[in-house]
Amino acid sequence: MTLWAIVPVKPLRRGKSRLANILTEDERTALNQNLLVNTIKTLASIDRIHKIMVVSRDPAALTVSREYGAITVRENGNPELNTALRRAAAVAESQLVNEILIIPADIPLISKDEINTILDHSGKPPEMIICPDRRDDGTNLLYLNPAGLIHFSYGNGSFHKHLTLAEKDGIRIDIVRSEKIGLDLDLPEDLELLKLQQDSEFTH
Repeated sequence: MTLWAIVPVKPLRRGKSRLANILTEDERTALNQNLLVNTIKTLASIDRIHKIMVVSRDPAALTVSREYGAITVRENGNPELNTALRRAAAVAESQLVNEILIIPADIPLISKDEINTILDHSGKPPEMIICPDRRDDGTNLLYLNPAGLIHFSYGNGSFHKHLTLAEKDGIRIDIVRSEKIGLDLDLPEDLELLKLQQDSEFTH
């Protein structure tokens, strides 16, 4: 079996706009780049993942990704994440890739152990493993085997949309709620939660 990780990335300078009240544009750019690099390095440390593909419309993000060994797919024309992810999945399938793992680049607590634990749930295709964000709204991790199992429906409410799509097709679904994977950085309160998590880990 062959597993590729697909990492969607928003433009480094424009991402995290909802943090503009507490971080400058330069600070947000540095945060986005650090998150991207950390995500690629973490995924690269996982033996089961054979290749990392970064999807973005931002040339700077794609350049950084290639520097750390990822292959890249650039969103063309009117950027639309679901279309770009379908392209990325099609590239994987053309290389006879069985499994894909989609995880965005803004999960600060991503870790090798956490991803391996989630992947341990796999093994009975056709199957979908899904981790929602902490609000049970977005999709923070999506594992599919085979790769082209469902149409992607990222955006508001994507967690429940992906569940509905899989249920309709009779696909085995495994919902994994993870404090670490469930935390993404969209709002100021997310940064506060990250600090609390990091402080807790440090004291232990």
